[in-house]
Amino acid sequence: MTPPDSSKLRVAIVGAGYVAGHHIAALKRLNHVDIVGICDPNTAAAQALASRFGIARIAAGLPELADAAPDAAYILTPPASHRALAMQALDMGCHVLVEKPMADSVADCEAMLAKARSAKRLLGVNHSDLFDPVLMRALDAARSGRIGEVVSVDIIRNSEYPPYAGGPLPSSVSQGSYPFRDLGVHGLYTLEAFLGAVSEVRVDYQSRGTDPNVHFDEWQAHVQAEQGLGRLLLSWNARPMENRLFVRGTRGIIEVDRFLQTCRIQRVLPGPKFIGIVVNAVTRAARDLFQVPWNVLRFATGQLKPSPGIQRGAIEFAHAARDGAAPPFDAEDALRIARLLDPVCAAPDRQRLEMLEARYAALQPADALVTGAAGFVGRALVKRLRASGQTVRVLVRRPLAAYLEDPGIQMVIGDLGDPRIVRHAVTDAGIVYHVGAAMRGGPRDFEAGTTWGTRNIVDACLACATPRLVYVSSLSVLDHAGRDPSRTVNEASAFEPHPQLRGAYTQTKLAAEQVVSAAIREQGLPAVIIRPGQIFGPGAEHVTPNGTIALAGRWVAVGSGTQTLPLVYLDDLIDALLQAARLPAAAGQLFNVVDPDEIAQQRYLQRCKARLGDELRIVRVPVWMFLCLGFGVELLGKLLRRDVPLTRYRVRSLRPLANFDTSAARDTLDWSPKVGVERGMDLTFGQ
Repeated sequence: MTPPDSSKLRVAIVGAGYVAGHHIAALKRLNHVDIVGICDPNTAAAQALASRFGIARIAAGLPELADAAPDAAYILTPPASHRALAMQALDMGCHVLVEKPMADSVADCEAMLAKARSAKRLLGVNHSDLFDPVLMRALDAARSGRIGEVVSVDIIRNSEYPPYAGGPLPSSVSQGSYPFRDLGVHGLYTLEAFLGAVSEVRVDYQSRGTDPNVHFDEWQAHVQAEQGLGRLLLSWNARPMENRLFVRGTRGIIEVDRFLQTCRIQRVLPGPKFIGIVVNAVTRAARDLFQVPWNVLRFATGQLKPSPGIQRGAIEFAHAARDGAAPPFDAEDALRIARLLDPVCAAPDRQRLEMLEARYAALQPADALVTGAAGFVGRALVKRLRASGQTVRVLVRRPLAAYLEDPGIQMVIGDLGDPRIVRHAVTDAGIVYHVGAAMRGGPRDFEAGTTWGTRNIVDACLACATPRLVYVSSLSVLDHAGRDPSRTVNEASAFEPHPQLRGAYTQTKLAAEQVVSAAIREQGLPAVIIRPGQIFGPGAEHVTPNGTIALAGRWVAVGSGTQTLPLVYLDDLIDALLQAARLPAAAGQLFNVVDPDEIAQQRYLQRCKARLGDELRIVRVPVWMFLCLGFGVELLGKLLRRDVPLTRYRVRSLRPLANFDTSAARDTLDWSPKVGVERGMDLTFGQ
């Protein structure tokens, strides 16, 4: 093994989330720093980050990097883990930088500080907003007296969190105060920087329910400080996004826009008040006309770094660790903020915990559980089960009024990605119909709603000895781009060979189906997999048919209008699901459920147009033209180093599947369409 370079500061990165990328990018610019490794229990995320930045080692935990003799550990994980990881790093002899907030409680902060003192190591907290260039300019202007005496400061910030990606509930979901602990800490130390020590904090909060996993999503804090009053407004609902600060003084106002990286100073001008107001407004507009495009250009060319405060904090701590100097923001600074946070966070934490625990109230046995019961198929399935007299339990993310009013429906509120709530929903639920899956959003939405959700359902069904699981998969899992159009499609047809090129929906549906198949094969799970064709019916008039995408307010039909669609009417699909639950011979089997009658895409679009009228604009383009567009979008994605929604492979995969052999559904499920596509189109679009 190569001995460590003693001339450099050896840094271990703990945590492979998005903030780690900013720290690593900053440290990579320092000649005196050597990043010895990245550790994260999610080794795939650690490996992706290591590959991106050319870092040789990854590990699941910090002790695995002990032989690299790190001098410093940058702990970039959720706050609940900060204390344990900091103690571990200090025991290894590392200086420690943690991202804000320092920890989840005053007691944890005090323990970390005491440990650092006894180990004679630096313990810093990245109060990164104070290193934002425009905020630093505002501080300099206020401290130099350019706006007179500061009397008040307002901070306005909107935000959104990455979706919960499944697994045991993280603090961001389970902790009522998490939004304020996460962003309020920035606000409090910023208010102190302008107004002096804070003596009192009063917080108001409420829930609008936009994101069920961020419960208290509106926050206002009123702050009393040595030199004036402060107010902090945090919202996860208000749009467009804002990150602004207003400093009001006796002789002027400073306005900072941290998204646009602008700092405007309006001062009291000599002469009539109205003239001064007009001059300030015109001057501000003229400066913005130049400054905003200039900042955009600087960002596009890499001169202006993303999250500059985070990166500057990482750099300054590395300098302090190398030089044996005090860190820019030490544990004492963070402990003072923690003592302000703790009292105001206790009530929302308690309320959120009580709310979550109430979800686990004892339930009477039910005949069936339906996941995805708020969706198009789930609602129809619940309606049919109730019409047959069955008691139904539903797992939904939000309460639904229609289900609240029916005494034969038990409603469990929770996320499919949460294994505990899924186990609660499955217990004593009889037949489980797993219809739920993510239909929109980013990769984390699909991971939680589809992959984690299906894994949780399978695990719960095995643990509870569920008599039958009916899983609704998708034809998306099959190979579209590479198939031979003349060959029959059946249950043994090839899977999609490049799901990563098709997007998150196909990736996660394929992974989920394989989870169910493996449980059937290896653990004897009594499950049935149903792959429906494109589901249509009243309520789905605005859903684009296969081979068509919604783009710029239009439906773009790609290729020939004579290509046929693999359709199934909603009521016919429900028949198949009920048969899959009822028939013993169906257990362990897979069925493609597609109406044998073929309908040309153009004919289906004409019926849509007749129903929707001028609301629907349809454009047909040849495949070659869309392939060219896909190629252009691919090049743009490579230039910007981002995933893009359209590629040549996705264009080739738009071609609908055809030539279905539905004999398995006919012979084993005893299924054939009772409504059919012709009558179904009449019911959906009118005759």
